[in-house]
Amino acid sequence: MRTRARRPNVVWAAVGAVALSVAVSNGISGQEMMRRGQNIAPSYDGWMENPDGTFTLVFGYLNRNYEEQLYIPIGPNNSFSPGPPDRGQPTHFYPRRQPYVFRVTVPKDFGTKELVWTIVANGKTESAYGTLKPELVLDEATMMSNNEGGRPRNKNKAPVVRVEGTTRTVKVGEPLALEAFASDDGIPKPRSVPAGAPIGGRAQGMRVSWFVYRGAGAGKVTFGPEQFKHYLDYKSGSPWTPGWQVPPLPPDGKFPVTATFSEPGTYVLRVMAHDGGLDSTQDVTVTVNR
Repeated sequence: MRTRARRPNVVWAAVGAVALSVAVSNGISGQEMMRRGQNIAPSYDGWMENPDGTFTLVFGYLNRNYEEQLYIPIGPNNSFSPGPPDRGQPTHFYPRRQPYVFRVTVPKDFGTKELVWTIVANGKTESAYGTLKPELVLDEATMMSNNEGGRPRNKNKAPVVRVEGTTRTVKVGEPLALEAFASDDGIPKPRSVPAGAPIGGRAQGMRVSWFVYRGAGAGKVTFGPEQFKHYLDYKSGSPWTPGWQVPPLPPDGKFPVTATFSEPGTYVLRVMAHDGGLDSTQDVTVTVNR
């Protein structure tokens, strides 16, 4: 049975945070109850009109697990229709809500058509339906509202991030050196999550993290130094974790890492610069040989 995935909004995020707080205060841990075995709901997060008259459809997802990360290759269990099944969607799915993950451009005459993203995970099929319905129009103010959990109070601009050379080749077990350049307008001002803060808070201020966007089967990627979790984790290592400190920015704006791959194949690594309200990303495709 297919379920239509509705567009998430600030109200949904707020209700989820309150429900989780109540569960924890009652001694029932949502993290423990839903650590693994749950499915993934793709989400259609809205559309934007481009200067040339085409449209951009924006998609994300909700991995209902608090810990389980799922690999779902492009194919029957992770595909778009009509047209090409591969529209640049992820194959590595991180825990919980991931909004505004990727964008698909559709032509000027898209009209009343639908672009459907379907995911089958842990035995359940769910779909998101991309349309140009007026109530789903998206802008940066809406993105900031959803990311920050309230009405934006400033004219924030998304960070800028870039990588020199977006295709690389390396051997299994051989560290691959990568470096991103990132900058921001300083809005919003850096704010860490206080230790002991209520569940649902999120740090603000630019931070940069590398992670796997598309994987290769059971292949694992080890980053050095270890990257903070760009996804929600109340226990440790994420901008939602009580006590998590916003890292100081390097004076030269450079964010170097090494990536080491356990298996051959083609991977897509993504670097994200996020200021707590808006983000920018850059992908690097890596061919890994034995």
